[in-house]
Amino acid sequence: MEHHYEHFWLDPKFWVAVSFVIFILLVGRMAWARITSMLDAKADRVRAELAEASRLRVEAEALLKQAEAERAAALTEAQDLLARAQTEAQRVAESSAAEAEASAKRRERMALDRIAAAEAGAVAEVRGAATDVAIAAARNVIAERIDAKADAALIDSAVAGLPAKLRA
Repeated sequence: MEHHYEHFWLDPKFWVAVSFVIFILLVGRMAWARITSMLDAKADRVRAELAEASRLRVEAEALLKQAEAERAAALTEAQDLLARAQTEAQRVAESSAAEAEASAKRRERMALDRIAAAEAGAVAEVRGAATDVAIAAARNVIAERIDAKADAALIDSAVAGLPAKLRA
């Protein structure tokens, strides 16, 4: 059976509906507050993460610039080192060539000195042999041409010229 009330506010269904609406509004308000606070917290975390990402990006860009500068400095240093190495290699090559040339000249001079010494020794040997031959020839000539009489005359003439030779 259905009851009809004179006024709608007297009907319990109306008050149940009003209570339900108030309940939904209160629960909705609390839920809305929680949802918005959760969303605000999430938005704050996202902002913090974005700020951190921005800071990390700036840091990464600074590190990139520093790395590029270090790379450029290393490249410049490597080029300088290479240029110095080439210069040093050229200097060493020139020095080695000059040293080799000086060594060759010393060896040539030593060879020429040995040749000259050998030549002088050979000349001395030839002179000695020539002297021996000349002495032997002179002995033979003197033995054949000078007799005892000529020998005595030569000795007398040498003794007579001796005082004059001693004064001079």
